[in-house]
Amino acid sequence: MHRFKDLEIWKYSREFCTQIYSVTSSFAESEKFGLTNQLRRASVSIAANIAEGCSRSSNKDFSRFLEIAIGSAYEVETHLLISSDLNFLNQEDTHILITKLDRIVKMTSKFRSTLK
Repeated sequence: MHRFKDLEIWKYSREFCTQIYSVTSSFAESEKFGLTNQLRRASVSIAANIAEGCSRSSNKDFSRFLEIAIGSAYEVETHLLISSDLNFLNQEDTHILITKLDRIVKMTSKFRSTLK
């Protein structure tokens, strides 16, 4: 069993989630229950699935939760791109966030490969 609070992927994912909350606070009020909600929920899901996976008794189960976290990361990326298309995010912010998201996916994938 792993201690999620010690994992760099969890720490970085948590930091990323905070950044998502920050950037979505400037989204249009009409998006409160649309992209804002979707981005926030999916970004929370990344860190939450890493933490939940740590509680599992087998590496196979933990690996499955890491896979779900990666899926949530791709969901966040899609929402970021749509937010950019709709001019809720500028190109620079979009690029910075997607670069951080790519790092989360790579870190999580690499860690997941060590569990097999």
